[in-house]
Amino acid sequence: MSIVWLLLSMAYLSYLHGACIVYILSIASANYLLVKVCGRTKYAFLLWIFNLTFLICNRVYGGYPFSLLGPKWAYLDNYRGTFRWHICFNFVVLRMISFGYDYHWAGHDNRFDQEKHVQRCNNCSSGKTCYQLLQGRSLKSDTFSLTIYLCYLIYAPLYIAGPIISFNAFASQLDTPQKTYSVQDVVWYGLRWIFSLMLMETMTHFFYYNAFAISGTWKYLSPLDIFVIGYGVLNFMWLKFFLLWRYFRFWSLVNGIEAPENMPRCLNNCYNLESFWKNWHASFNKWLVRYMYIPLGGTQRKLLNVWVIFTFVAIWHDLEWKLLSWAWLTCIFFVPEMIVKSAANALKVESSFGKFLCRELSAVAGAITITCLMVANLVGFVIGPSGINWFLSRFLQKEGLPTLGGMFITFYVGTKLMFHISEAKKNVRGR
Repeated sequence: MSIVWLLLSMAYLSYLHGACIVYILSIASANYLLVKVCGRTKYAFLLWIFNLTFLICNRVYGGYPFSLLGPKWAYLDNYRGTFRWHICFNFVVLRMISFGYDYHWAGHDNRFDQEKHVQRCNNCSSGKTCYQLLQGRSLKSDTFSLTIYLCYLIYAPLYIAGPIISFNAFASQLDTPQKTYSVQDVVWYGLRWIFSLMLMETMTHFFYYNAFAISGTWKYLSPLDIFVIGYGVLNFMWLKFFLLWRYFRFWSLVNGIEAPENMPRCLNNCYNLESFWKNWHASFNKWLVRYMYIPLGGTQRKLLNVWVIFTFVAIWHDLEWKLLSWAWLTCIFFVPEMIVKSAANALKVESSFGKFLCRELSAVAGAITITCLMVANLVGFVIGPSGINWFLSRFLQKEGLPTLGGMFITFYVGTKLMFHISEAKKNVRGR
C-alpha cells in the first residue's frame, strides 16, 4: 500500500506544485539520510536544527524561485503548480521530525506498556485500536524504509492541512486499516460534514464579522460592537478549520487511515486554556506533547515549556510579529491558570460550603480565562500588536467598562452552564 499511495500522492503533488516537487523531495531525502546517520545517536537533536532551518528559510526566500539557481533555470518558475509548496511544507516538517524521533525511540527500550494499556482502554479492550496504542507501540526496523517514509510525508488525504498523524500511527495502518470506525460511522461522519458546510454558508451570508475585521472599520465602532465582532471571528475561525480538517480526515478514513480528530469539542464549551488547546487543532497538540513537551521535561518544567512551545507554534505558523504577540500573550495568561490549578489540587475541600465556594471561584476563573483568550486572539488575528494601546484605551474608559463587565458576566454564566453539561455527561456515563 505504501507504493500505491506514494504513486498517487506524487501525481497529486505534481498537480499542486509542478516543478517545485524537486524542492520537497530534495529536503525530504536529506532529512532521511540525516535520520539514518544520527537518528539513534546522541546527535538526534540535529534533526530539530535541520528542520527549523528549512522552516524559516522556506518563508524568508518565498519557496526559492528557480531564478536563484541561475538564468537558465528561470523558465521553471512558470511551472510552479497551483499551490505554494512552502505553505504545505510546514506540515511536512512536523512529519519529518515525527519520523526521526519515532526511529530514534524505536532503538531504545519502549516505555509504553501495551498490555496494561489494552486492559485500561475501552476501545482497545473491545477489539478496536485507539490512536494512543498505534502511536506508542514500537515498529520493526524495516518499517522505517524510504518508501514508507516518503508515503507518510506526502500522503495525499492529509498532505495539505492534516490532521497531523505520527509516523508510528500511520505506518501501523498502511496494511491493516483502522477498526475504530465502521462503514456506517464513516458515512455518518461525511453527512455531518455536509451539514456543517451548510452552517458555514449561512454564517458567511448573513453575518459580516470578517468584513469588519479585515477592512479595519472596527476602529470606528463601539466597545460592544468590537466584542461581538471578536467573538464572531473566533467562532468563524473555529468552524472554518473544523470544516477543513474534517474534510481531509474523512478522506483519510475512507482509505482506512484514522488520524486524530482536530476539533473534538466546540469552541464555546471550553472554560480554561488547557482544555481549549487540547481541543483546538488537537492533533497538533498531541504532536507537541509527544515531540516537545515530554522531551523538554513535561510537568516538571511546565512554566518554561509553555513559552518554548508557543514560540515554536507561532514561528511554525508564519514569521509575523502579531503571531509572536499572540503566543506570548497566551503564555502570560497561562501562568495564573497553572498557579490556581496547583493551589486547587493541593487544597482538598470536604465541606459543602467549601465545594460551593470552589465552584464559584472556578466559574470566575473560567470567565477571566475566556476573556483573556479573546484578547489574545483579537491581537493575533484582528487588531495586531499595534492595536493593543487602542484596545485598552477604548475598553478602560467610561463607555467600555460596562461592556467589559457585561462580557465578564456573560462568560461567568456560560462557564456555569459548561459545568452542568459536564456533570450531565458524567451521570449518563455512570449509568
